[in-house]
Amino acid sequence: MKTVKFFTLGCKVNQYDTQSIRERFVNAGFKEIDNGRKADTYVINTCTVTSIADRKSRYFIHYAYRQNPKARIIVTGCYTALDSDEIAKIPGVTHIIKNQDKDRILELLNEHNELSEQNEIGISNFSGHTRAFLKIQDGCNNFCSYCKVPRVRGASRSRPLDEIVQEANRLAKNGFKEIVLCGICLGSYGKDLQSQKNLVEVIEALEKIEGLLRIRLSSIEAGDISDELIQKMAQSKKLCQHLHIPMQSGDNEILKKMNRNYCREDYLNLIKKIKNSIPEIAITTDVLVGFPGEREDNFQNTVNLIGEIVPLRAHIFPYSKRLGTPAAILKDKINPLIIKERILQLVGISRKCALAYKEQFLNKDRDVLIEERPKEDK
Repeated sequence: MKTVKFFTLGCKVNQYDTQSIRERFVNAGFKEIDNGRKADTYVINTCTVTSIADRKSRYFIHYAYRQNPKARIIVTGCYTALDSDEIAKIPGVTHIIKNQDKDRILELLNEHNELSEQNEIGISNFSGHTRAFLKIQDGCNNFCSYCKVPRVRGASRSRPLDEIVQEANRLAKNGFKEIVLCGICLGSYGKDLQSQKNLVEVIEALEKIEGLLRIRLSSIEAGDISDELIQKMAQSKKLCQHLHIPMQSGDNEILKKMNRNYCREDYLNLIKKIKNSIPEIAITTDVLVGFPGEREDNFQNTVNLIGEIVPLRAHIFPYSKRLGTPAAILKDKINPLIIKERILQLVGISRKCALAYKEQFLNKDRDVLIEERPKEDK
């Protein structure tokens, strides 16, 4: 039997894309290998959001080649969009498939058959996960000055609502109690559709699905959080009271350079509005440290804003220069040692915020979804 192994880097959308590719391969007669044994075919679904992601993508390509030099090595994902020439130089790479061609992967490999066509739209499972990711949107129109994503993923594109509902029904019937709605720019869902659907309408449609107990949103931009969405989250019995809202910086000068289209006051007022309606909501966020020109006072504004919003978790990243972005040509680069010190400071503050958030649930009962049991309970 033909065998295949998958390596996935990056975001939830990439993980969803790998699951879609996985089901196509399985339907075409492949057996997935997920241990140390070598496979006939390797699929590396890459990421390029940072230079570290590029490096990890290259590592897994080299790893696949070392494991089986005779294998077919397929590289897809965001790293292929602008760096396919670099990828083609790596030993062992046999196919480079751009993001827009992922759905045609078996056809491009001459592995397409009637069985593989059974999964042309969406997924029916989510390998290795307790909850399933469901991609409802792809692409981004925001063009933050440090980000390559709009260039590698393209413009925002929404999936039809009926297609989303069909897929969610399949996942629920296959035992998934929680679905995470994801997209490259989730909050822009529906703006490109003739029917002008929106994210709340997706949630309402999924709330009706029998057996689906929890609906969660992945990352959503501050400007896409409407009063309607806040009200829905406050009232819904199925929508998890959690919002991941990237902040990136708490300083207006840096936010403007980042082309983030909001100021710290906008962000803070939004968080206050959300917490007034949903007092126990979990807020998580992203922070980018060391953007070119970030002075100590700029950074302290970020520190202060984190302290004011009290997030459950802050994902903290060092700035990574991405060629072709407006930020790449900015001067006043920050010393890596200073960036490291600032990250450590933010980590310490975010841990205190996380503890403060968690303490409000002491001696309270809450329903939970168990994702993994301790070994002694298995």
